[in-house]
Amino acid sequence: MITPTLALEVSQLEAELCFALADPTRILMLYALDEGSRNVTELALMLGVTQPSASRHLKILRERGLVKAERRGVAVEYSLHDHRIIEALDVLRSVLRDRLVARASLMEEVGVVE
Repeated sequence: MITPTLALEVSQLEAELCFALADPTRILMLYALDEGSRNVTELALMLGVTQPSASRHLKILRERGLVKAERRGVAVEYSLHDHRIIEALDVLRSVLRDRLVARASLMEEVGVVE
């Protein structure tokens, strides 16, 4: 049953999380941060993006509460705010893999793939 509470939560989910997860670079940043805290330069190098680009992505992730920033001397270290986001991403990747397998099987059945 779709209740007003569910509708509100879904609206907040879209506004807070879906936008943050709508870019592959940001998702990869989350996976990188799951391995440990990193600064913007480290993340930029790992992901092959410029430092300004990495900073913009981190700003979005920080504003949405997915990462937290902690000053360490002159550098700022970023880490995951809640590791459950990685579990959620892993579930979504699993669903995607299953869909791709099903699609490939269907293509084989109709003779598109040999």
